[in-house]
Amino acid sequence: MIAVIIPAHDEAQTLPRCLTAMDEAARAAEAAGHRVEILVVLDRCRDGSAEIVRAFGVDSLEVDVRNVGQARRAGAALMLERGARWLACTDADSCVPADWLLCQLAFAADAVCGTVHVEQWLPEQDRALQVRYLSRYEMREGHRHIHGANLGICARAYQRVGGFQPLALNEDVRLIEDLQACGATIVWTARNSVSTSPRLDPRARGGFGDYLKSLASA
Repeated sequence: MIAVIIPAHDEAQTLPRCLTAMDEAARAAEAAGHRVEILVVLDRCRDGSAEIVRAFGVDSLEVDVRNVGQARRAGAALMLERGARWLACTDADSCVPADWLLCQLAFAADAVCGTVHVEQWLPEQDRALQVRYLSRYEMREGHRHIHGANLGICARAYQRVGGFQPLALNEDVRLIEDLQACGATIVWTARNSVSTSPRLDPRARGGFGDYLKSLASA
């Protein structure tokens, strides 16, 4: 079984687009003979996120940790208990392409690190920020970006290194470092790029939103 894990903290505005895109990716994988289960980890949600998840008929897990790394870890633990052999991670403010899961599996690697891109910048984000971001980002094969919004891990490799660590931030970076240290096969690809939000008030500190904020003030 392929498990998709989506942590969410008050993401009622973005979850519909995220889950619509994920449903398409899941259907493509299922058409190829795979079983897919999607889990949204509702981390201290006080808005309508839970209602949206139910409306989409997707499973959810409620936690109260206010930490994306711990939310991912809790979601992974549940899906491993259900028999997951592959863990695919994205974020509630992101939209995956239709071939996202199939692309990850096709590499037959221990982990697949994909890229992210911004489809629509916010009105207040000037051209200078966009140029600054694009000049620093490597949208190519062999890049070295690590995003929780576009990450796939073989269940055996994940368990071998102890999974996501309960860190304040960069749990995804730590996981890949741990995998590298044990000689895991890691693919760095731009073939399955995920569209993500350019908002400067991110739910998780130290992530993509804070990076954009640092560029905006540079």
